[in-house]
Amino acid sequence: MKDFNGKTAVITGGASGIGLATARALAAEGANLVLADIEAGALDTAAASFAPGVEVATLVTDVSDRAAVERLAAFADQRFGKTHIAFHNAGIAVFGPMEKMTHKDWEWTMRVNLWGPIHGVEAFLPRMLAHGEDSHMVFTASFAGLVPNKGLGPYNVSKAAVVSLAESLRADMRGRNVGSSVLCPMRVASRIDYAARNRPAELGGPNEERGYSDEEFDDLQGRTITAEETAQRVLAAMREGRLYIHTHYEAEPFVRKRAERILGAFEALS
Repeated sequence: MKDFNGKTAVITGGASGIGLATARALAAEGANLVLADIEAGALDTAAASFAPGVEVATLVTDVSDRAAVERLAAFADQRFGKTHIAFHNAGIAVFGPMEKMTHKDWEWTMRVNLWGPIHGVEAFLPRMLAHGEDSHMVFTASFAGLVPNKGLGPYNVSKAAVVSLAESLRADMRGRNVGSSVLCPMRVASRIDYAARNRPAELGGPNEERGYSDEEFDDLQGRTITAEETAQRVLAAMREGRLYIHTHYEAEPFVRKRAERILGAFEALS
C-alpha cells in the first residue's frame, strides 16, 4: 500500500502508545481513522488531540469479545464506507515467573493478545476481500514473539502465536489484495506495564497488577524507543510490503542465535 490518503484505518489500542502514534502518522498522510480502545476517557482525549479537519471516529471496544470487534468493523463501514488498514494493536502483559502464573493470568493474556487479533481477522478480512481494494493488516507482536523473554511466559506464548497468525495470513493472501505485517519491537514507551488497570474482575481485576522488579528491569535488553519512531516503521513496512517490522538493532543477535539453535538441532538427524 503506497498511498494512505483517503484510506480508512482501524486501530485497536488506539488511545495511547503505538496505536495513537500510528494514528497520528496516518492522519498526516490523509487517512481516515477509527480508534478503538477499552478506555472511553482515553479515547475521548485521544480524539480531541487531532487537528481540525482530521476524520477520526472512536468506539469503545473490548477486543476479547468477538461481537464487539464485529461491531467495530460494521461501525467503520458505516462511518467511512470501507476499511483498508486494520491494525490489531491492543495488548496486555502479566509479569512474573512461570510458576507464579495463574490460570486467570493465562486466560486474560490469551483473550486480549491472541483472540483479539483473531477476532480482528474474522471481522475485517471478509470485508477487505469483498471490496477488493489494496488493504493491509498489521499485528503488534513483540520481540518476545521471536525470542521468549524471562518472566513473561503467557505474553511470550501469545505473541509467538500472533507472529504465526501474521505469517499465515501472508501465505494465504499471496497474490491477493490484503497484505500482512507483524511488529516485533523491544521496549517502546507505552502504558503496557500498567495494563492491569483494565483487567476484568472475573480474571483477577486491577489488584492483580504485577510489574518488573528492579532486578528484572535491569535485565531487559534493548533501549526504550518512542511510539512515534515505531509508528514510522509501521508505515514504511506497509508501503514496502514487508512482513516483519523490527525496531531495535539490539534484537538481531538474539534472533540469530535462536535460528542457529533451531538449525543446529538438525545435526541430531545425522
